[in-house]
Amino acid sequence: MSGSLVTASYIGATILFILSLGGLSNPETSRRGNLYGMIGMTIAVLATVFGPSVTAAGIPWIIGSMVIGAAVGLYAARIVKMTQMPELVALMHSLVGLAAMLVGFASYIDPSHPLSGAEKTIHELEIYVGILIGAVTFSGSLIAFGKLNGKISGSPMLLPGRHWMNLAGLLVVIWFGGVLIGSESIADGMVPLLVMSVIALLFGIHMVMAIGGADMPVVVSMLNSYSGWAAAATGFMLSNDLLIVIGALVGSSGAILSYIMCRAMNRSFISVIAGGFGTGGGTPAAAGAGAQPAGEVFPILAAETAELLRESKNVIIVPGYGMAVAQAQHTVFEITKLLRAQGVNVRFGIHPVAGRMPGHMNVLLAEAKVPYDIVFEMDELNDDFPKTDVAMIIGANDIVNPGAQDDPTSPIAGMPVLEVWKAKTSIVMKRSMASGYAGVDNPLFYKDNNRMLFGDAKKMLDEVLAILKA
Repeated sequence: MSGSLVTASYIGATILFILSLGGLSNPETSRRGNLYGMIGMTIAVLATVFGPSVTAAGIPWIIGSMVIGAAVGLYAARIVKMTQMPELVALMHSLVGLAAMLVGFASYIDPSHPLSGAEKTIHELEIYVGILIGAVTFSGSLIAFGKLNGKISGSPMLLPGRHWMNLAGLLVVIWFGGVLIGSESIADGMVPLLVMSVIALLFGIHMVMAIGGADMPVVVSMLNSYSGWAAAATGFMLSNDLLIVIGALVGSSGAILSYIMCRAMNRSFISVIAGGFGTGGGTPAAAGAGAQPAGEVFPILAAETAELLRESKNVIIVPGYGMAVAQAQHTVFEITKLLRAQGVNVRFGIHPVAGRMPGHMNVLLAEAKVPYDIVFEMDELNDDFPKTDVAMIIGANDIVNPGAQDDPTSPIAGMPVLEVWKAKTSIVMKRSMASGYAGVDNPLFYKDNNRMLFGDAKKMLDEVLAILKA
């Protein structure tokens, strides 16, 4: 394949990637966006493999690697559950970071392109920055993977003087960057590269360990941005224009998404990086973490829940991570279909940080084939709760906590939430009275118009569905 044809293919792939991002911005066009992305990536890979930069001797190695990678990807796609999708995404981000590191070291020791003068300095800076971003992404994503799947506690690890430690690490990294540029040989330059890599790996671990469980959706989005910049740095090292463009698209879109997520939690990006918000979840709020709600809890049975739903005209369902854990989304849709057939107006309210990653609830509902036109964002539904007969909360907690509005001392004070307590009746489905992932108790449980449906969400919803059918 000629160089001009490769360039044309790269331009076409870039256009498809931009269309893909545009499609992913809306649930109704997300399938088309995914298709554009897959076609664009296929064109990009074929143009690169059969382009002039790859020799015939290297093609079998590339094809062999692609077959192995495709086999691993297909296996993961078959066995990974929807509840495990957030940690899978984090693991994929770590591989992008690792690739950037490996490409950086390979580019530095490559003797086939000797450079000198300003060209050599620029190339070494590209390598240095690429390995730095890649190392932070790699180690940080691995810690995020551990936190998301429960192998590492979601509680923030706040070391004394952690900000000074980070500053000291940054100064050392800058210093060794100067040492690398002044190195006379590859052997001399490997020392600063290795020292910087170790510091960057430790920084990635320290940064994500200090971030509390409640901020994990932002962390996933942030690591997505980092992986994009790591890919862009790899493109600079390999002089591959398409990789630079793709990395910039992923990096910038991830940064914008992180900003949107932070706004949804009333948090600044700097405060998320500084860490400290949220616990491992499932535990009562710590003493002194705001006024503790008090009052009587009103349990409800599945039969009573079914009766309330049957008699309703307007129902809003708010899904949370508990629905994902119980794999209850299909039963939820069966109930939705049954109620809609009886003339009940059923809609879904999605909070931007519901679940463990951006769009987690949208993906689950799409898997259950819930129509896109009855799935709404928080801002679109909050004004409708006073006109709602039943607000049904399935495994959500922090995103429906009235303390965010009523208690200025609450750790989540100011965070926009779904105002489910304004409905005629709210029904919260939970296994117990434990707090949510942020470790903050919820006054909603004690409100007079709230009812608690205790038990496994899938089991309870199956009972509700059976009674509705009867």
